[in-house]
Amino acid sequence: MSQLKEDHALLIEIVREGGALALSYFHSSVKHWDKGYGDPVSEADHAVDDLLRQKLLDHRPQYGWLSEETEDDPKRLGCHDVWVVDPIDGTRAFIQQRAEFTVCAALVRDGRPVAAAVYNPAKQEFFEAVQGGGARLNGKSIQVTSTQDFEGARLLTGRNLFKNAGPLHKPANVTIHMVNSIAYRMCLVAGGRYDACISLSGKSDWDIAAAELILTEAGGVNTSSHGQNFVYNRPDPRHKSVISAGPALHAHVLEFLDTIKRPPGAKW
Repeated sequence: MSQLKEDHALLIEIVREGGALALSYFHSSVKHWDKGYGDPVSEADHAVDDLLRQKLLDHRPQYGWLSEETEDDPKRLGCHDVWVVDPIDGTRAFIQQRAEFTVCAALVRDGRPVAAAVYNPAKQEFFEAVQGGGARLNGKSIQVTSTQDFEGARLLTGRNLFKNAGPLHKPANVTIHMVNSIAYRMCLVAGGRYDACISLSGKSDWDIAAAELILTEAGGVNTSSHGQNFVYNRPDPRHKSVISAGPALHAHVLEFLDTIKRPPGAKW
C-alpha cells in the first residue's frame, strides 16, 4: 500500500473515532461558551480535537498540525504534509442538538488536500476521498449534478443571494436551504443532493479543506467568488468566500455574482 493510501486509511479510522466521541456528547447538556462574538465552542470540540491530534500525530509525528481548536504552531509552514482539522464544524447546530455538524480532517500536501474525511455521526454519513480515487459516501461513489443554471436548482446559501438581482437574473424556480456546517454543505453538493453551495462569508482552512477534496473528486469545482483556487497551510488560513458546484453551474454562479451590485464594504 502506498503512503497516501495508508494515510487515507488512517484518516478514516481516526475520524470515525472522533465522530463517535462527538456523538457521545450530542444528546447531553454539553458545556459551551463563546470564544468571541457569535463564535461558540464546546467541551466536545476540545475533546474531539485532543483525540484527533493525539492519534494522528502519534502515527505521523513528522506531519504538521492546523486545527480550529489548537493554538497555531508556525512549524506547520515548513511541513510537506499537514493535518488540517475541524473537530466539530457546525458547533452552533451541535449545541442546539441539530444533526448538521461534522467532524472534518484532511491531509494537505504542499498546499492542497490529498486525503479527506467528513463525518456526520448523527446521521451516520461518512464522506471520504483520496486524490485521484474518487469520492464516496458510506463506501458508495458519489457525483455532483449536471445542473447548468439556477432554474430548478437546489442551493445551499443565504436567502438574500438574489436580493440585488435584476429581473433578468432572478430565477423563478429555485430552492434555497441552509445547514450550519459548511463542510457538510459542500459534501451534500458532492453527493448530488444539492446543486451548489454558495457562501459569501469568511471561512478558514479547517472549514473547507477536507470537503473540497471530496467535492472535486466527485466532479465538482470549488473556488472563491472571484474564481480563485484555494491554497492551504499558508500563514493566514482565512478565505473570503466559497463557491462549490458542478462545472457548468459553478461558472453560472460566478457570472451571476458579477452582475449583481456588491454591498458597500463587501469582501467577496
